[in-house]
Amino acid sequence: MEELKPDATGIYVAAHQASGAIHEAIEAEVPLIVAVAEHIPLHDMLRIHSMLKTQSVCRLVGANSPGIISAVGKCRIGFQPLPCFEPGRIGIVARSGTLSYETAASTLRSGLGQSMCIGVGGDILPGTSIKEGLQILVEDKDTEGIALVGEIGGEAELEAADWIKEYRSKTTNPKPIAALIGGVTAPPGRIMGHAGAITLPGEPSALDKIAALKGAGVTMVNHPSRFGPVLKSMLSGSTPTNTGAASSSHISQQRGMHTTARRPVPAPVSSRNGNSSQKRTLYLTQSAAADLLRQRGVPIADETTNLDAQKLLAVTVNRTTKSVCVVASPTRDASQAAKFDSSFAARRNPPDIPIAAIARHMGLAPGAAQSLSRATRALAAIFEEKEAFLVETCVVVDDNGTAVKAVRDTARFGLDDAALVSGGRHADVRALAERTPEDQTGAARDGIVYVRLRGAGDVGTLVNGAGLAMNTVDALADAGGSAANFLDTGGKATAETVKRSFEVVQTDPRVKCIFVNIFGGLTRGDMIAEGVVLAFRDLHMQVPVVVRIRGTNEKEGQRIIAESGLPLFAFDDFDEAAAKAIELAKEGLHS
Repeated sequence: MEELKPDATGIYVAAHQASGAIHEAIEAEVPLIVAVAEHIPLHDMLRIHSMLKTQSVCRLVGANSPGIISAVGKCRIGFQPLPCFEPGRIGIVARSGTLSYETAASTLRSGLGQSMCIGVGGDILPGTSIKEGLQILVEDKDTEGIALVGEIGGEAELEAADWIKEYRSKTTNPKPIAALIGGVTAPPGRIMGHAGAITLPGEPSALDKIAALKGAGVTMVNHPSRFGPVLKSMLSGSTPTNTGAASSSHISQQRGMHTTARRPVPAPVSSRNGNSSQKRTLYLTQSAAADLLRQRGVPIADETTNLDAQKLLAVTVNRTTKSVCVVASPTRDASQAAKFDSSFAARRNPPDIPIAAIARHMGLAPGAAQSLSRATRALAAIFEEKEAFLVETCVVVDDNGTAVKAVRDTARFGLDDAALVSGGRHADVRALAERTPEDQTGAARDGIVYVRLRGAGDVGTLVNGAGLAMNTVDALADAGGSAANFLDTGGKATAETVKRSFEVVQTDPRVKCIFVNIFGGLTRGDMIAEGVVLAFRDLHMQVPVVVRIRGTNEKEGQRIIAESGLPLFAFDDFDEAAAKAIELAKEGLHS
């Protein structure tokens, strides 16, 4: 490093070594650091961000990022599939790798191409934000229009919306911006593939983000294949049509929260040990969580406590400031919560937790401050010691107004599984974790992220890439369908993972049709098609399968499906494929 003095570096090492490599690059003052590894433990990244705050030389992109690519400059740091990228006019900033590839391919089909693609990544604490990506693209002379790909989790899209509104108000001819938000239908409290794709207490919903972007003058689309035609219309001065964006009135909307740092949210979720499964999160059982609180001197109240008297208290991360924070509410409702930042080592630096301010916001009398301090520091200690991403509980105050007690059966402690699998730490916590229906499928052992969705879903989904999997569920709902599950085979789906994924989806008796949605960026469409055909034969499938293949070797993949002689239906257009899957599922319900 000292001899070469590079302008940029790509961090390609495995997750358990990645934070050390990033650390070295920061110490060497490399201006641009691109980290692609997934499953870097959250608390390792908190330490990295603490380092970054002490300097002004280095910019981190990622982690969990496909990298950055300048199609015009013909430079790539990352692993984006080159066939999707050709020099052109559209800049892309995206949290999802697979969605960014399909967005790029859509601009190619529309004759636009790309100027630059910035993969900010799906990590819970990305080094570069969507807003910062937008700022780069609007200043780039080769960029004429912008595609923004966001998703649930954090407030990055709201911050981007605020910035876009200001940019449009001060610019005579602002560059047109179209956007997509994934995770509208995501269940609360679940991580949807990406570590950052979870709505933490008080964070805005996907619908909040859509409303904010619309309010800033952004054109919304509901599928990445629509970016090219929509941006082409916008660049020609025409009003875009066929955006596919539905009202999503059937989705319950979470309310936003007030924070001490910003305005209210507008209101309208490679393994070090080869045999270990990577779930990314572990939730402790409520009894185990209560035991941890008792061990730290926090009294436990009976669960029959009046709900109106309960108040939310949690320790998690503030994604905007990239710090540990306390989330507190005068009720059990997160929409009235506020965030109070603390240092990373909150347990070892008691003055950094603003107990008096927290007590005032919760509506507690001064006499409760000492007891509140004990409960808050206990949560902070558990957060740090167990490498959690969230520790929350409801608390009540006794009749004297002095003793703060945690309410039994309200504790929710979410621990970062990456600390165990990637970092080899906290092996004891897995035995204390809740068991879920998904655990029984064994999907995680094969690197498959599977979430069974509630309701009457009848279309099973099998998708490569977390962002694309979220968007597939959302777009199916917009088309009038109902997905039974979220399933991400991983960005590098193989014939083996496809077969195993079919087995997992078929464990749900509600499924009447399986919708395979593959974008062949890093994955070849013909290889996936062969895997689908083999799986269909080997597993003696009893439900029809619709296969939509786009990207690398898509025509060959579609030919393999069409000539298989099996009840498989091949498409390249998403709308046609979704309509067929919904039709077949309804037929299955009535057969």
